[in-house]
Amino acid sequence: MIDVNLTRIYELTVILYAVSVLLYFIDFLQNNRKANQTAFWLLAIVWILQTAFLCLRMYETGRFPILTLFEGLYFYTWVLITLSLMINRLLRVDFIVFFANVIGFFIMALHTFTPIQHQSTVEAEMLVSELLIIHITMAILSYGAFSISFAFSILYLVQYNLLKKKKWGKRLLRIQDLAKLDHMSYVSNVIGVPMLLLSLLLGVIWASIKIPNFHWYDAKVLGSFLVLLVYSVYLYIRVGKGLQGKATAIWNIALFLVVLINFFLFGSLSNFHIWYS
Repeated sequence: MIDVNLTRIYELTVILYAVSVLLYFIDFLQNNRKANQTAFWLLAIVWILQTAFLCLRMYETGRFPILTLFEGLYFYTWVLITLSLMINRLLRVDFIVFFANVIGFFIMALHTFTPIQHQSTVEAEMLVSELLIIHITMAILSYGAFSISFAFSILYLVQYNLLKKKKWGKRLLRIQDLAKLDHMSYVSNVIGVPMLLLSLLLGVIWASIKIPNFHWYDAKVLGSFLVLLVYSVYLYIRVGKGLQGKATAIWNIALFLVVLINFFLFGSLSNFHIWYS
């Protein structure tokens, strides 16, 4: 009965999520406030359904549901929706929800139409530990922060081009000023970098204890430290060199591609990462 309920919740969530992103896209093109409000409430319903899914999954498995590919990507989407809704309500940054949830819907659609989600979780259950759960949760939260930073950089370039081409209009007024977009992108990375660092430290400790054949040259380990390195360089450029604006926005967008490569490609090459292997 629980499996049936989970399936129905998931199907309804995907449909509402698609409609919400579509309405946000209409708002972005036509400055349609009614579409924006409808999209927001639909996304809020999606968040409630996703939260219900996570709670039911937790009840069904008896653990925090992030140890398989299906669970991990679902939690990542939930993090993106949560962060985007909070930013939209607290900071009133228009269009950030749209760009953030284009990423979220892509992630959800990706694992919806792949057979990987139906794999057995027996091996994952064998490797459960509190340390592992904290490691994975912090990693996903850091990726969520990097995703929000990416969305802010996209908005920065959109606003920059509108100003450069002198396209005055409602869209220009609704997007925050360049300085704020640049600052929020930076702040998101400031949050993401130490969170990823702590996640990697916990992951290395867990792997050293639980995995007999743990190697530092595992693809996912190297990829994760590469992500940490490039974002640390970004922070050094911002703080040490004082560089900001369009150049750092483009650099930040390129860095997020490294995150995606690490998440999908390096994860598939890893010898022991389960939920995203």
